[in-house]
Amino acid sequence: MSLLTKFTDFTASAGQHLAFIPLLLLRLYLAPVMMQAGWNKLSNFESTVAWFGNPDWGLGLPFPEVMAALAAGTEFFGGILILLGLATRLVAVPLAVTMVVAMITVHAKNGWLAIADSASWLADGTLYLDESVMAAEEKIAAARNLLEQHGHIEWLTSSGKFVILNNGIEFAATYLIMFLLLFCFGGGRYLSVDYYLSKRR
Repeated sequence: MSLLTKFTDFTASAGQHLAFIPLLLLRLYLAPVMMQAGWNKLSNFESTVAWFGNPDWGLGLPFPEVMAALAAGTEFFGGILILLGLATRLVAVPLAVTMVVAMITVHAKNGWLAIADSASWLADGTLYLDESVMAAEEKIAAARNLLEQHGHIEWLTSSGKFVILNNGIEFAATYLIMFLLLFCFGGGRYLSVDYYLSKRR
């Protein structure tokens, strides 16, 4: 057996035994994001319903009470199940659907970028021209100028530079890919409830 074959076999075996780690990290990353999003909707349910239903400044969705309840419940309780690794594949489906709906109804009109970056080829016209992103630098410069004259610019920027939220599909698409991975591979060995339930079966 060649050295290359031995190395390939070793890495394949190690990968199988360690596969639970990236799945655990996916769950630990996604759970608080989803739980917080769901909690925000549940704790401000009336305003969430208004935003879901209003066609002028909201999403204009039908049955806004039902849609808001489904979205909030899926995110909050789905996040808890993802954290536990319980029914991971099952709950990944509605969470993935929620991300697709968010991408289509909320984020798609803003292009890809979550944060406005006028230097990015994802918004500068190379693939897609986003006028609002292209104006971001001018807006930030104007804000800095105002704060330098009337505010505490050093204190306000001590934790990082100012950015403008573009609210594109970037984050929702990333979460969608993560949920698809959990659907395909489950919650992982050793540190998920699903693993021990499957052993009992």
